[in-house]
Amino acid sequence: MKNGVIFFLLVWLCFPFSGKAQGERVDTALAGAPDSTVQSVLVAADSVFQAPEPANIEFKPNPNKAMLFALVPGMGQIYNRMYWKLPIVYGAFMGCTYAVTWNNRNYRDYGDAYKDLMSADPLKNTRWMDMVPSAYQTDEEKLSWAQNNRDNVYKSRRDYFRRYRDLSIIISAGVYLISVLDAYVDAQLFDFDISPDLSMRIEPAVTPKTAYTPQVYGVNCSIKF
Repeated sequence: MKNGVIFFLLVWLCFPFSGKAQGERVDTALAGAPDSTVQSVLVAADSVFQAPEPANIEFKPNPNKAMLFALVPGMGQIYNRMYWKLPIVYGAFMGCTYAVTWNNRNYRDYGDAYKDLMSADPLKNTRWMDMVPSAYQTDEEKLSWAQNNRDNVYKSRRDYFRRYRDLSIIISAGVYLISVLDAYVDAQLFDFDISPDLSMRIEPAVTPKTAYTPQVYGVNCSIKF
């Protein structure tokens, strides 16, 4: 037990001596060196033993980059980290694509049928027969019905689907521009502070009597932003 206590005291005494010896060796090495060298060594030592600070990087989108990414539908919203808008953007584009495709297909069908019906030999060019009701069986009956309804069925429906096809294209272009504008505005207002303290206050109001107006009772409504 006594030997252990003595060993512990010897070790405890050696630590200050060791640190002092190391300091003396460093002082000896720097003795006679220029002041700039000594300062560089001290700065380097401080940088080595200084604990690194955690990086605090806050994301803020660039509006110009957001607009460039938005040229590809949905990429601007992904860049802005507005992931909840992706179903809205892609749903709108899918709906517009379906409307353009469906109206264009019907426009081509009725356009081809009207073209065949107006040809020199409608019984040889028979794409118009697909629109004839099933109650007419013979080719002559079908041709007679088609010629009687040429304008109010074939031509009118062709023009109808062409008009809605063009309207669907215009709407698709509008949805595309809105998605680009939405990405740009989101990036611009990304760190815009909107206070949650939005309230409306209604209270009675009394206008005092003056020499020109009588006393008036009313209601005062104020909205706090």
